Amino acid sequence: MPKSENLVIATTAAAIGAVSAYFYFNSSKMSTRPAGSSVEVAGGERKYLIGGNWKCNGTVEANEALIKIFNEAGPIPSCVEVVVCSTFIHLSQLLTSLRDDVQVGGQNCSNTGKGAYTGEIAAFQLKDLGCTWVIIGHSERREGFGMQGEPSALCAEKCKVAVDAGLNVMFAIGEKKEERESGKTMEVCASQLEPLAKALDANDWEKVAIAYEPVWAIGTGLTATPEMAQETHADIRKWISDNVSPEVAKATRIQYGGSMKGANAKDLLAQPDIDGGLIGGASLKEDFFNVINGVPK
Repeated sequence: MPKSENLVIATTAAAIGAVSAYFYFNSSKMSTRPAGSSVEVAGGERKYLIGGNWKCNGTVEANEALIKIFNEAGPIPSCVEVVVCSTFIHLSQLLTSLRDDVQVGGQNCSNTGKGAYTGEIAAFQLKDLGCTWVIIGHSERREGFGMQGEPSALCAEKCKVAVDAGLNVMFAIGEKKEERESGKTMEVCASQLEPLAKALDANDWEKVAIAYEPVWAIGTGLTATPEMAQETHADIRKWISDNVSPEVAKATRIQYGGSMKGANAKDLLAQPDIDGGLIGGASLKEDFFNVINGVPK
């Protein structure tokens, strides 16, 4: 066979391969997810936001089992928005097999765009993959684990980058045990909110929820009483009203995230300023749907 024909055949094969790879990749971004179901519930002033933070947990096999449980868990109240945030490497698994009425998000993103940032995951990449949410400012990242933690200014910068990329953000704040005991809860929360208020434009707040997570209650089994949580949530809303605007304060959802589970969700979610939860351990179990169904009916 002449060399020219070999070249044509090789070129054609390469083109077909490239086109096949393109359609394979893009088909993974199309909806192959099973349909969810909803039940009509009146709800409150703001739509509840229940986020599941899987942290550094999960394997492909374990996730398959949990996704099956979630997919078969029954209808989600219409007054609730649900998000699950897995590890980066498992996001595609959720985006192709988790019921379509549960949104998918990342647990962090960088403050960078594309470029020479080895190991970083950029907000635009999460958006491109199909994610709609990201968690920013979780206390475990603020504190660090064997490395320097993320300061509040960096968390605020990341939030702005994520919002500009089209993502919604669960922005976590909260105090440590000794800070609560010394009466500094709101002082700490305000110090974490101040850089955020400076970084965001008024319209950006439409894509931001505040996740109040008292550090002393995360993964410890300790939980703020509904009254304690409500008091802090009300203080956070007042701070937003005074430092951003009353309109933003009224519209912004404030989640509670300190060992919320099915057993205590109903009492916490009944509080007027608690608009959902950012759930850790319980989001890795069937109990996650007990939290979702704990919203006031």
